[in-house]
Amino acid sequence: MSEASARRKPNEQPVLLDTELDHLPPELRWREWMGRVEAVIFAASEPVTRSVLARVVGKNCNLDLVIDDIRTELAGRPYELVSVAGGWQHRTKKAFGDVIRSAFGTAGQEAKELSQAEALVLMCIAYFQPITRGELSSFFGKEVSRDLIGVLRAQDLIASGPRSPQPGAPYTYVTTKNFLSQFGLDTLRQLPDFEALEDAGLLSKEKLLAGDIPVGLVGERGAEEEEAYGDSVEDQVF
Repeated sequence: MSEASARRKPNEQPVLLDTELDHLPPELRWREWMGRVEAVIFAASEPVTRSVLARVVGKNCNLDLVIDDIRTELAGRPYELVSVAGGWQHRTKKAFGDVIRSAFGTAGQEAKELSQAEALVLMCIAYFQPITRGELSSFFGKEVSRDLIGVLRAQDLIASGPRSPQPGAPYTYVTTKNFLSQFGLDTLRQLPDFEALEDAGLLSKEKLLAGDIPVGLVGERGAEEEEAYGDSVEDQVF
């Protein structure tokens, strides 16, 4: 710890950052803003929101244009700047997924890959939230276990929502910000439109119960699990 930090009182505010940079010519000012935005996003362990980035740039700085310019500069790099979970985050491009898995294997991965049953329940929660465990059980025609719900909660993919107006006021379940991050979504509005999928004949309750999961709502394990499990969801234990 530096001497200056040691002398700083616990509640003392840090030195104010010059965000306007009026002393710089426009081009250099823009480059500095770009550098600050990218540095903050790079240092963060989760998506960085617009309100956080606004703290390091001038009040007249167009953050969307800054992000666009950073993305342009990263075009030839193996990582990119993506809009996810209400913010921005650096992520390795999908084309390098096999390379990273070859280098590091699967050891140390924080998130447990979802089984098909877990993915189906998560999908229902995503589309029909807030939804109770009883409603999920009615949808699938068999009880959705507390253990399965616990797996999704442990991975911070779902959380408790508002109490249902049903008798007993059971808890409902909703997806989390981490759900958006894990599936590369900025908002829930980016989920494929369920009614449109039904109208197009691509999805229905019957297909869902049979384990027909739209691409993008199951992790990379999805295709492998369809081969491994083979059975319809009616035959799986929830």
